Amino acid sequence: MRGVATVLPVACLAALCAARAHAQPQAVELALLPVQGNVYMLHAGEAGNIAVQIGKDGVLLVNALRADLSERIVAEVKTLTPAPIRYIVSTSADLHNTAGNAEIAARGMFGATNSAARPGATLVAHENVLLRLTELTRDRKNPFPEAAVPQDVYILPFKDIYFNSEPIFVIHEPNAHSDGDSIVLFRKSDTIAAGDLFTPDEYPVIDVARGGNVRGLLRALNHLLDLAVPEHLQDGGTRIIPGKGRLCNEADVVEYRNMVAIVRDRVRAMIDKGMTLKEIQAARPTLDYDTEYGSGGPAFVESVFASLMAPE
Repeated sequence: MRGVATVLPVACLAALCAARAHAQPQAVELALLPVQGNVYMLHAGEAGNIAVQIGKDGVLLVNALRADLSERIVAEVKTLTPAPIRYIVSTSADLHNTAGNAEIAARGMFGATNSAARPGATLVAHENVLLRLTELTRDRKNPFPEAAVPQDVYILPFKDIYFNSEPIFVIHEPNAHSDGDSIVLFRKSDTIAAGDLFTPDEYPVIDVARGGNVRGLLRALNHLLDLAVPEHLQDGGTRIIPGKGRLCNEADVVEYRNMVAIVRDRVRAMIDKGMTLKEIQAARPTLDYDTEYGSGGPAFVESVFASLMAPE
């Protein structure tokens, strides 16, 4: 029974990722919110969040979102500062985070040139993001613009940048949501941009086909908790900017991490009983969380099942 169950479709996961990446442009309200120190959060509703760090050296963005929002995103940033956008960090290769790279990089720099002799801001990401986007660039059916592919790529566990008088750490979280995830720690501002590792109002999307795994996701969430320091009674302290949704603190990540761990344990117990994926989904191991995290439970359960059936 287990041998049959391991060959599982990831169609619903792929459909969910594709829906996020290719969602039809719709009316999106942008809201620019102060977070802490030099950091702001640009909230774009269902399109996601951008972390914005500003100062004397220019602007650093974490993620670029959809290409059709680029002009409006740059306009919002310009309400904070006339300084050019110097860096764009991509927390994953997901198109809903990277599709606007080229547009924002070009608009934000006013014709300036980065260190790689390409016009626009410097695009920063883990090596696996480069590899994924390069594959798309070569795809004749759905080519990805070469100007949107990162040129400042890191392969070590983290990359540090000193920018606007603040140490910034771009940290790789291996095999979590995907194989190229990064979180971005603004040390002086005590703020972390978590990307799609953490979406407080939705179940996580674990892209098993691109190296994602529930084990790695839990390691990444625990690392977030190691880096975050709460203020009085778990309120305040380190701020967490999620890939989508509201601004959070450590307590929100604790609740989310616990949900992921509990669902993982439930699915593992059912696998140990010899249940198939369809039987596990029918048992609804996310039932008591569905009112909080929405309709993505079956896809989440499928990705957890695939993760646990794969070699560690």
